Amino acid sequence: MKEDFLELLESKTGGQVKSQSFSRTGLLISYITGGTALALSVICLPFISPAFRRVCLPYVPATTTQVQNVMKALEGKSGKVIDLGSGDGRIVISAAQNGFSADGVELNLLLVLYSRLRALRLGLSKKTSFFRQDLWKFKITPYQNVVIFGVEEMMPELEEKCHRELHNNANVIACRFPLSSLKPSQEIGSGIDSVWVYKIVK
Repeated sequence: MKEDFLELLESKTGGQVKSQSFSRTGLLISYITGGTALALSVICLPFISPAFRRVCLPYVPATTTQVQNVMKALEGKSGKVIDLGSGDGRIVISAAQNGFSADGVELNLLLVLYSRLRALRLGLSKKTSFFRQDLWKFKITPYQNVVIFGVEEMMPELEEKCHRELHNNANVIACRFPLSSLKPSQEIGSGIDSVWVYKIVK
């Protein structure tokens, strides 16, 4: 009955009803496709944008072993901790759970918000802070312990930044890649979980 009615309408209107129906369906599909693409772009942009910077620092989560190695490197040390390129905040949160006042610097807004939310949920928001900022512009002078998750290309510049901004006897903990010219006082772990500990001497 419905089909007969549509055929009758088509014959009277010259097929306009059918074309309007297809038109609306096409528009709906276009809106859904466009909206989905836009949403994916907004979500993915903070994660892929590092690839367009001069030195690419992609988000690679620290492994459980890496976190444990960093905590071993912090044993017996005092003062504030800063994690440069803090990602999802697991190093900062682990440091706070081990009694440190710890901060993180991260350019990805979604990761900063996630880190803050996780710290709040764990009751560590008073012992942690997460800053959305370019690590090259962030002053590390107030910190006694600096954790670096960098890529090989940026280690020489990070070493210069540490020498320039840190006080004498500050500790630098480099993960995955060692600093280019300093001799480590300690090396913990192996492979991608390696951690090198340095003392800044001026």
